[in-house]
Amino acid sequence: MRYRAVLHLVTVTVVFLVAWKIFVNSFDDLAAARSIFEVQHFNPEIREAATKSAPKCSLSRDCPPDHFALHIRSGAADIVGPKICFEGKIVMSHLINNVGPGLNMVVVNGENGVVEKHGYFNMSDENPEDILAYLKEIKPGMIILVASFDDVASKLTDEMKEIFVGMGSTLITSVKPRDNWVFAGRAGTKNKSPFEKHAVNDEETNVFEGWPHMVEVGGCFPRTLNI
Repeated sequence: MRYRAVLHLVTVTVVFLVAWKIFVNSFDDLAAARSIFEVQHFNPEIREAATKSAPKCSLSRDCPPDHFALHIRSGAADIVGPKICFEGKIVMSHLINNVGPGLNMVVVNGENGVVEKHGYFNMSDENPEDILAYLKEIKPGMIILVASFDDVASKLTDEMKEIFVGMGSTLITSVKPRDNWVFAGRAGTKNKSPFEKHAVNDEETNVFEGWPHMVEVGGCFPRTLNI
């Protein structure tokens, strides 16, 4: 009986010590969490660092207030569609299922950054007159984002090319069948755009069978102030 009483006392003591340790650790954790919260709450720099989001459109840095973030990627062969991201929102992509062969375009209000319209023209099936009319309707000051997919040159006329030149393109006149091309420009200005790349369909350099490598551009595009 005495042995059982001693064993019971030891058991109760051990349980008490374990419970006390858990309580103390929990109290310490709670205090530490409260301390971190108070520091973040009352220290603006730490709070800002904790809540700061990644740069828009996966860029390496945030854009200045008077610029828009953009990233444009062409399609890969005739299999994977292009992607156009503007101000942190993917406007067109293969996953969204709103891209197609030919010219994939997004038209943005250059002053406030509102996406006015987007869509694609199948350069094999579309009526060239419809494509030309669409391009002519783009008002001066609008920002144009373009990505090719599959074949973009089938019905690309000289007059269409001149319109893109008037938006800042310097490579559109060299685009041939199955080439890849991405571009961001502004309607109503002939200033050369730094947001443009072109991959030539060449059997010696193609990374896909009969198709060149994918091209992409990204960065900070200035808002429209005046033309």
